[in-house]
Amino acid sequence: MEAKINEIFSSIQGEGPYVGYKQLFIRFCGCNLHCNYCDTEFSSGKFYTPSSLVEKIKTEYDLKKLHSISLTGGEPLLSSGFLAEFLPELNGITKIYLETNATLADEFLKIKNYTDIVSADIKLPSATGKDTFDLHEKFFQNCGGVETFAKIVFDKNITDEEIERCAKLGQKFDIELVLQPKTDFDKMCLTSDFCNSVTDKFISIYPKTRLIPQVHKFINVR
Repeated sequence: MEAKINEIFSSIQGEGPYVGYKQLFIRFCGCNLHCNYCDTEFSSGKFYTPSSLVEKIKTEYDLKKLHSISLTGGEPLLSSGFLAEFLPELNGITKIYLETNATLADEFLKIKNYTDIVSADIKLPSATGKDTFDLHEKFFQNCGGVETFAKIVFDKNITDEEIERCAKLGQKFDIELVLQPKTDFDKMCLTSDFCNSVTDKFISIYPKTRLIPQVHKFINVR
């Protein structure tokens, strides 16, 4: 059992309610979606077995000084079999923070017992060209008992229908929604007035919503 890892690095979490925490990022190659705002390149990488990856991170990083290990990508759940072998070897050493596009519900169940925090994306059809709301709903059903929040990257094309569907999804599963305006390098692509308007529309349906830009881009960290 091997997985292709694009990169491993320690940095500051720049998105969502855990923004500012120091994490170890393990970026997996490959994704089952192709979002037009994705800034990740996956052609390069190195293959690891679960045991060789455990050895590398235990040898090269002091996990006691980090908040958690972020499994990111790409889509880490494409490597759920690998993770099912890898994560038990880290059980109790540090928290596991899963960043996922929230479309692979059954794959998540394979590692649910080893996951402490789920950072799930709700993908908008206006951004991806695909309607994945049914997949998101099934995914959130499987997240019961695990701390979960959802991120929503949006641009000027977001529709009122998308806002309503996202808000009602958050409401159904009682998960916090984090709105992320699309950014180009360290510049937001949207005006503050537009961001405020979108936030107000969400809050009018589901108050458990807040706007947090991608902070790592503004402070120039990975």
